Amino acid sequence: MAARSTNLPERFGLDRLATPIGTALLVTDAEGALRALDWDDYEHRMRELLRLHYGAADLSERSAPAAMKAALSDYFAGDLGRLSGIAWRIAGTPFQQKVWTALARIPAGTTMSYGALAARIDMPKAIRAVGHANGSNPIGVVLPCHRLIGANGSLVKYGGGLERKRWLLRHEGVEV
Repeated sequence: MAARSTNLPERFGLDRLATPIGTALLVTDAEGALRALDWDDYEHRMRELLRLHYGAADLSERSAPAAMKAALSDYFAGDLGRLSGIAWRIAGTPFQQKVWTALARIPAGTTMSYGALAARIDMPKAIRAVGHANGSNPIGVVLPCHRLIGANGSLVKYGGGLERKRWLLRHEGVEV
């Protein structure tokens, strides 16, 4: 996790975006980088992840960059490649950063097991740690934690609920 500071709390903007699977909460910094993306029915979890990663965080209503909202809307409309153009910046341990960066490299329309991702980051025995890092991912959808599945191909764990995970995978062309 990021070192917590006794200084003033981090200041972020909070915006909302209607999607086919619920209202997405978009948390951005002063430079317009995405810091968190979660669902309105999981706002408490999102705020807890922000606290864990940044210490005190001050959220105020502020529009996310139009280009970010357009990219997300385009993704939900079927242009799956648009997520890669979204600027993001997140705090986490070096291990979490490694997992999250690897998540960003899983192509739309594909899935990977936790074990395969652990092997991809050259830590094949770190399957559970990969799972924990995946569960702490503050930027769902953009860092596609929904593309991780169980070793037997089953849908397991998704912070936004398994129905959303199922929808996202089907939307990307994965039969589930």
